[in-house]
Amino acid sequence: MKITSPVIGEIEVSSDRIIEFPNGLPGFETARQFTLLHPEGNDAPNIFVLQGVDNPEVTFTVTTPDVLGLNYEFALTDDEIAALQLGNPDDVSVLLIVRNNDADTAAPQVNVMGPLVVNTASRRAIQKIIGRVDTSVTLRAVA
Repeated sequence: MKITSPVIGEIEVSSDRIIEFPNGLPGFETARQFTLLHPEGNDAPNIFVLQGVDNPEVTFTVTTPDVLGLNYEFALTDDEIAALQLGNPDDVSVLLIVRNNDADTAAPQVNVMGPLVVNTASRRAIQKIIGRVDTSVTLRAVA
């Protein structure tokens, strides 16, 4: 399938690279199919683009928590496990949405309270909304 991304340009996306968000994302409920891209020339090897496939105008910059020194441990509900079609916990990857809303702000903002949980085996994903941070999420300074 060929799509035109406002970030990457025209790209070919094979069906085995599509990640399905069965309920969409909060605020983007109709965008359900995405692919994960690493733009050429990107100087940050741990920064990716989550590119909408069914709605190419929807894109998110994402990274993994370990890049930021975060360690996530949270429980998934039975409904979340079913939505992910999760059979093996080792198939889970977590991504965080990165944004920079203010051009004057030097540091980007990261949504640590709404991690994306991806089943890499089934290529199904959800956004997990965390109501509060407790000792299961630890922060450390990254040098």
